[in-house]
Amino acid sequence: MKGFCSRGALLSLAVSLGAHAADVRLVTGDGYAPLTDRALPRGGILSAVAQAAFERSGLASSLAWQPWNRGYLMTLRGEYDATFPYIRAEQREHDFLYSAPLYVSEQHLFSRAMDAIEANDLAGVSGRRLCHSLGWQLPVGVQALVDRGVLVRHSPPSLSECALLLLLGRDDVFLADRLLGVHAVQSTEVDRRRFHVSGSVLSRQTIHLIVPRSRPDAGQLIERFDRGLRTLQDSGDYQRLIEWFAADSVSVDRRTTTAR
Repeated sequence: MKGFCSRGALLSLAVSLGAHAADVRLVTGDGYAPLTDRALPRGGILSAVAQAAFERSGLASSLAWQPWNRGYLMTLRGEYDATFPYIRAEQREHDFLYSAPLYVSEQHLFSRAMDAIEANDLAGVSGRRLCHSLGWQLPVGVQALVDRGVLVRHSPPSLSECALLLLLGRDDVFLADRLLGVHAVQSTEVDRRRFHVSGSVLSRQTIHLIVPRSRPDAGQLIERFDRGLRTLQDSGDYQRLIEWFAADSVSVDRRTTTAR
């Protein structure tokens, strides 16, 4: 997946990027499989997409791994050029420019097959225990249920722990992108039919690469990245990357939904 650009374009880019012309320095975090995780090939789906998009735009990139908050703050301070994957948030909009969507996340509810929960069921019973990983934002409607005490949020460090806590009966439901949730279910190594994946989509969120507004060339870097991402998508390689990483999750997902 090589990207090509003219010598003149490269010279222009070197001038605009200044000291950062060598590589675009990317940073992301672990524990977000299959989207980002250093244990996965190419660091997961979105790590592969981000680096391929830069490559298609004619830019080399390097990828570092940091704890999520540290990587975010280091990017804000200019120690990295961009970070991902992030959803839109009001404060973040003030500090960062957003790329075109890397991925559209569809949020589903995961529950025990013997106590299957759909989106319409959430508000019906007070006191259900919602597992949602530490630091992750809830959709507005779900956060409102937490604020009213209808749902009780529990926040372990990882989504895999949420899947285990459901099996142990300590939590009742967790909310996740389908690929992330199915990967967490798979990590338990139990019969997948013990889980239920909601047929309804609770919310959709776009996920982005972000660049600090404090960079003089932030707009140019985002524009260049978006151009490479469009090229990747138009060629069909974006979808092939998603399908290659998601192949195992799709087969697992089919098994989890047979016990509805």
